[in-house]
Amino acid sequence: MPDERARIETGGMEWFADRFEEHRPRLRAVAYRMLGSLTDADDALQEAWIRTTRSDRSTIENVDGWLITLVGRVCVDMLRSRGARREDVVGWLPEPVVSTDDTLDPEHATLLADSVGMALLVVLETLDPHERLAFVLHDMFGVPFDQIGPIVGRSPVAARQLASRARRRLRGSSAVSDADLPTQRRVVDAFLVAARAGDFAALLEVLDPEVVFRVDAGARSGLAPALLRGRADVAQHAALHGPRFATLCGPALVNGAAGVIATTPHGVLAVVGMTVISERIIEIDLVLDPVKLAGLTITEEHPHS
Repeated sequence: MPDERARIETGGMEWFADRFEEHRPRLRAVAYRMLGSLTDADDALQEAWIRTTRSDRSTIENVDGWLITLVGRVCVDMLRSRGARREDVVGWLPEPVVSTDDTLDPEHATLLADSVGMALLVVLETLDPHERLAFVLHDMFGVPFDQIGPIVGRSPVAARQLASRARRRLRGSSAVSDADLPTQRRVVDAFLVAARAGDFAALLEVLDPEVVFRVDAGARSGLAPALLRGRADVAQHAALHGPRFATLCGPALVNGAAGVIATTPHGVLAVVGMTVISERIIEIDLVLDPVKLAGLTITEEHPHS
């Protein structure tokens, strides 16, 4: 990489800033997978940029790889600062990426490549920060283990083992819908129709026997995060609250998969991510946290009308 090394060493801060902006969508995608929050991802990129201004550029051989590993290191620091792992916070959900039609803008498409759904982010949050970093950088972005090792203070072989442990934790989880988008939409629409009618039997038909229902109202709500397991309990909850709540709901893409957005004239009330396996809903992730919903924009004033 002699030509790139020369450009790095001779280019001024303006040149380096241009390279950072050029790579920003990919760097933001790395940070979102690591942190599960667009807000935190943007904070991570800001911190990474500050660190670039303090770095010795003569040691950089490849800007793309260097920036990705730098953002990864910042994200590990942020995960450590969170204290308790998210698996100890029942019902925690990531900040959703939402579109109210069946297409994604280019930025969101980059952000959600590799099917980074709500359920996958929930599982990633249960990993040790170093396991998460090794898996995200290697399996999702193709960063070699000899670059990952120094970030986590391990040898390349040990970094490979971290990623392997992460894969074992992810294996067998219902982290990604197995259906195409039209099938997902058909199943989710059937759920909405049954919920609006309070039809317990119809809800049972579209729910997997092992369905999990998470509710995240946010720390400021004063409400404890909720978690329901099993088709009967989830169907009963949906039948009880659906006739009132589901009338506010309409279709949306939630992290690239068929989901639901609930709106009122005052704005977004909730976002619901769903995971469909074998034409049954196996996971429902209800985000009510106003902090996570604050940055959402919708293309229609009333998508449910």
